[in-house]
Amino acid sequence: MIKRLLILVVLLGMSGPFFLSSVQAATLKPVEGKVAAPALTLKDLNGKTHDLKDYRGQVVLVQFWATYCGPCRQEMPSMNKMKAKMGDVPFKILAVDMGETEAEVKQFVSEVKPEFTILMDEDGQSIGDWKVFAAPSNFIVGPEGNIRYTLFGGVEWDSDELIEKIKAVGKK
Repeated sequence: MIKRLLILVVLLGMSGPFFLSSVQAATLKPVEGKVAAPALTLKDLNGKTHDLKDYRGQVVLVQFWATYCGPCRQEMPSMNKMKAKMGDVPFKILAVDMGETEAEVKQFVSEVKPEFTILMDEDGQSIGDWKVFAAPSNFIVGPEGNIRYTLFGGVEWDSDELIEKIKAVGKK
């Protein structure tokens, strides 16, 4: 089941450039009601375990991505800028690689230089838990642990409009 899901994600990710005319194609979509974020406990590239529950009280961008994903590569510099623009809002980015090897991810990180936490989901368990169907898939989790926004596809994360919406999540 997980292998089939990974194959589907790979195929969708590779077809992404045909469906997205630019990184700006996607927008934040509000989530109605209280939808608790699924569990997320994964190791980073240094072997440290991160649990989403440990970030309660902060706004967290949980992004599912892959090294082969063009929009993922394009948007990472804007994610670095976004992080710097969040001001006094407690904010964290957890970027979850979808099923690739540590060597592949480390090579990618050495080229792109993300300034946020990269987590490894080599067995694809989190993809199923979060119902991820394409890369990039993004979830804005509020300080209370509920998913407040979703965004499927690439976007320039450092736009003033997005930053204001995400800051507002931290102030509610």
